[in-house]
Amino acid sequence: MFFLLLKTMNSTLQFPFYAKFTCVAIGAIAVVFTLYIGQQIILPIIYATIIAILLNPLVNFFTRHSINRVLAISISVMVAIIVTLGLVWFISVQATLFSETYPQLKIKFNQTSAQLIHWISQNFNIKANKINIWINETQRDAIRNMGGAIGNIITAINSFLIIIVLLPVYLFMILFYKNLLLEFIRKLFSSSQQPEVGEVLISSKKIIQSYLSGLLIEAAIVATLNSTGLLILGIDYAIILGVTGALLNVIPYIGGVIAIALPMIIAFVTKESITDVFLVFGVYMIIQFIDNHFIIPRIVASKVKINALVSIIVVLAGAALWGIPGMFLSIPLTAILKLIFDHIEPLKPWGFLMGNVVSVSNNKNSFKKTVLKKYSQ
Repeated sequence: MFFLLLKTMNSTLQFPFYAKFTCVAIGAIAVVFTLYIGQQIILPIIYATIIAILLNPLVNFFTRHSINRVLAISISVMVAIIVTLGLVWFISVQATLFSETYPQLKIKFNQTSAQLIHWISQNFNIKANKINIWINETQRDAIRNMGGAIGNIITAINSFLIIIVLLPVYLFMILFYKNLLLEFIRKLFSSSQQPEVGEVLISSKKIIQSYLSGLLIEAAIVATLNSTGLLILGIDYAIILGVTGALLNVIPYIGGVIAIALPMIIAFVTKESITDVFLVFGVYMIIQFIDNHFIIPRIVASKVKINALVSIIVVLAGAALWGIPGMFLSIPLTAILKLIFDHIEPLKPWGFLMGNVVSVSNNKNSFKKTVLKKYSQ
């Protein structure tokens, strides 16, 4: 909505380029700084807004069946909480099974480490004592640096708990005051701009609903494929690894790499043959191929028209700004930003840059050929 306000100002005020660039740069820095320092307030509101958009059809379903609106919202929020708690319970049960066998994993890891040290000592003519001394020094350095890491983890847990506590409250309030918020947005713009604003809001709602529902379906399919593949290979903790891999896979481009690494480490530690590690890698590569070429294009990517380059950049930027929650939010927020850019004439080139349209029309090819010829000389 901020960009639509800029459109109105742009039609009446004219600034030189350097003044516009300075204003935009200062504004961007101020916005990023505000988003960073206010993340404990802003993040729950954004998450609650997105979940509210996802739950709005359920609320409408209850109200159409003569259920009081407050009761309908309460039931919808409780459904979301129950589903979330069920997922957390399932993961915690599987993680408990994983922790119960931690001593065996530690013994196996120590045996594997001893074999690896012996192999390095024989093949590279390095004394085993020197390798052990280096490992011990590295462990001591890691322990000394662990204090800061623990502090960061505690801070992250506190932030997460704050989000968990505030999220249901924000979610209920946003659903309850939905009409008030929409009316406020309508009053911000003139009557001539309201149809365009309404189109942006409707399209944003459709993008979020389609993207999140598609993401849930994709995660369920990938979790099933991961767990099935690991069970066939006889890898321990197949279900928790499969579900964890599917949840990590939700993070675009980066999560898939981490999801492959975890079962490979478990296979390396728990299995006698190195062949199992490569089998796990092969199975996950097949699943990633199916996911990237069949599941995502048909279920997820068809709803969000953002190219891969922009996706990677915004995911990394989201991680730098808000950590892991920012990585999850980066794609849907960028899709909405692109939608706004596409409806503002001066910003349409930026919306085009963010899109996934690679080919251009014939009347634009002359410009491309001229530029390519110029820079190839």
